[in-house]
Amino acid sequence: MSTQTLTLHLPDRLYARLQLRAQQSNRTLEAELLEVLSTAVPADETLPYPLAEEVARLDDMDDAALWQAARSGLSAKASAQLEALHIKRQRESLSETDLRKLAELVSQYERSMLVRARAAAILKLRGHDVSGLVATS
Repeated sequence: MSTQTLTLHLPDRLYARLQLRAQQSNRTLEAELLEVLSTAVPADETLPYPLAEEVARLDDMDDAALWQAARSGLSAKASAQLEALHIKRQRESLSETDLRKLAELVSQYERSMLVRARAAAILKLRGHDVSGLVATS
């Protein structure tokens, strides 16, 4: 794999936050920046086959099934595990087992968000008011 060199001018506050994250995760600043960038910029715009198939099936669902999909989410247990791992990651480095579990939970969360968003979009296209699906603060 070839690499490119990039000079980047960061505001002091952002640099300090990234440096702290790197220290907390026992990584170099460069490794932390690569992690942040690789997370922010997906390598591929296409969805994996099983997920693409699941999202495509939403088009054929009736409105009741779409409303259910639009309101679905992670289980309370999965949400609690995800939150606990995020908190642990802020305090200390995660074990390989924890990192695998975190990746699995993040994948489940992203899948549920994609399904929810697509279901809501289809409902809106069908003329439904989906404003109630948006959480207000």
